[in-house]
Amino acid sequence: MISAAFTAIGWDKPVEQYEKYLAEQAAGVRDVLVATVDEEFVGYVTVRWESAYFDGMPEIQDFNVLPPYRRRGIGSGLMDAAEALVAQRSAVVGIGVGLYADYGQAQRMYVRRGYLPDGRGLMYDNRPVAPGNTIRLDDDATLMFTKSLV
Repeated sequence: MISAAFTAIGWDKPVEQYEKYLAEQAAGVRDVLVATVDEEFVGYVTVRWESAYFDGMPEIQDFNVLPPYRRRGIGSGLMDAAEALVAQRSAVVGIGVGLYADYGQAQRMYVRRGYLPDGRGLMYDNRPVAPGNTIRLDDDATLMFTKSLV
């Protein structure tokens, strides 16, 4: 159902991605929070309990709300739930955000929610981009943030 919803809007989110998430949730590595409206899927977010980037700190990852349901508080509700879940285990959480315009709403939301850049600069595929280097501006180009939950 989730994969089909994203395929319908032209996003590549294969069923295998969600099968992996379910296996990771069963193993205690990740939790997946799903939002519905009138029993229809509208968005989700995941919590990876030990982030590779943040040296084991929990990281909120893969946060998505279907475009017709944005600006209705659904994303804020998912983030509230994810942060509350993380706060049960950690005083701080990390998150990354893409850099091009499609991520503009998320960039603004994270800043409004109190996320601050982690100070390591631009990342590409979770590795620092050295000054003077050229990268491809795609979903792997990110700025990473952290937030205190206490």
